[in-house]
Amino acid sequence: MSDISLTVNGKRVSGTAEDRTLLVHFLRENLGLTGTHVGCDTSQCGACVIHVDGKAVKSCTMLAVQASGSSVVTIEGLADGADLHPVQAAFKEHHGLQCGFCTPGMIMAATDMINRHPEGLDEATVRAELEGNICRCTGYHNIVKAILAASETMAKGARGKAKQAA
Repeated sequence: MSDISLTVNGKRVSGTAEDRTLLVHFLRENLGLTGTHVGCDTSQCGACVIHVDGKAVKSCTMLAVQASGSSVVTIEGLADGADLHPVQAAFKEHHGLQCGFCTPGMIMAATDMINRHPEGLDEATVRAELEGNICRCTGYHNIVKAILAASETMAKGARGKAKQAA
């Protein structure tokens, strides 16, 4: 067992977990943050994407002990209270989901993508960068539309950069 201390969605948290515990399981089981989904546990689907120290990470590929001391943002920490993050708002407006299982990971990956391309994105770049995220329902058209719309909104200066944990 290891002691783990990290900042999650702006709050300092600590806990104990077995050394083999994946970060996704620590978030869900120890902290009750179930918005981060477990789709495959093998880094194939992207349903578990979160931000660790400001970068998108598949949380099924990282041990909880490896995240100790880091700043983590999950889907639960992306919105500003009742105000959706621009990527969340765009997914809602452009119907970028169907069953919703992949949506948290898609939104977290998209937010990171937009933050790395602040000047804006094109469809080819969005499609290429979404390769690590699988959606079994949509065919990706509305997801891509939502990401492009969010990119445009954020490039115009709307609240954008993913919240960094303090």
